[in-house]
Amino acid sequence: MTLKSLYIITILFVITIHTSFAQNQKGYTIEGDDVVFTFHRSDYETLSHDIEGNRISFDDLNVDNVVVSGEFNNWSKYDWKMTKINEDTYQLRKPLSKFDDNFTWEFKFIINNEYWAEPSRNTFNAVDAVGENGEQLHVYNLKMYPKAYPDDKGNVRFRLRGYESANKVIIAGSFNKWNEHVFKMYKIENGWELKLQVKPGSYEYRFIVDGQWMEDPSNPDKVRNEFNEFNSHINVGKYQTFLLKGHQNSNKVILSGSFNNWNEDSLKMTKTENGYWKIRLPMSAGKHHYKFIVDGNWILDPSNSVREYDGEGNVNSVCMIK
Repeated sequence: MTLKSLYIITILFVITIHTSFAQNQKGYTIEGDDVVFTFHRSDYETLSHDIEGNRISFDDLNVDNVVVSGEFNNWSKYDWKMTKINEDTYQLRKPLSKFDDNFTWEFKFIINNEYWAEPSRNTFNAVDAVGENGEQLHVYNLKMYPKAYPDDKGNVRFRLRGYESANKVIIAGSFNKWNEHVFKMYKIENGWELKLQVKPGSYEYRFIVDGQWMEDPSNPDKVRNEFNEFNSHINVGKYQTFLLKGHQNSNKVILSGSFNNWNEDSLKMTKTENGYWKIRLPMSAGKHHYKFIVDGNWILDPSNSVREYDGEGNVNSVCMIK
């Protein structure tokens, strides 16, 4: 079976271990559909008072509460209160949907609603900022790319063969708003590589090799862009399980749909011991029409109430991959 526009998306075991994005950064991680803010007391030595500006040693302060404060909540000192995990750790989990209006956010942690815990300059994801009075501030930079983020166990592996003499290779695309700096690739034997966790969808991308943009030479799926050049294209999908309950006396059940040109033979379902017919297969992102063929008889999915006409007078069950 061939899925249209589905570039080869597999999870591969990577022998060469790189230092991952999640391992290096402090202050937050992205886990599934959530941003998890994490405060570790051991990451800070001093604190600065919100009003007076004087710095004190962390050892001189008893921690009563920790709040996440940043551009996403108008630097509130009270709203995003964290949960105490142990004596040294506090956490707060927020859905990615809270951050859809922007793709970078500055934030810090505030202790007891009055002392700022600022990251040091050499912290991986810290940046310099300027306060209202011109003072230098050190803040975390929350890079929000809800559609993609680096992950050693990600579902998409980008690889560029050759260019071993290059100093820097970047992957940029519609999944990260074509940012030219963030997704740096790692040098491997015979080329460059980066694994991303990418949400299902259709995306365009290019490599930037020492400042020069280029398409992916190993990906034949490409589209012409506004510069009369080509962007490489992928349609990231995911595995979908189809189940049909009952029909245990049937001899054969087939899954057929728009994803395999309504082939009546290729997707044979397996009878399970708990009273179902089952099949699991990779699906490209988007909307798909389908039906089951039970011993030659076409039927809708009785467990799926979402149905549509196909324009030819037929009613089909609908599966959305997103």
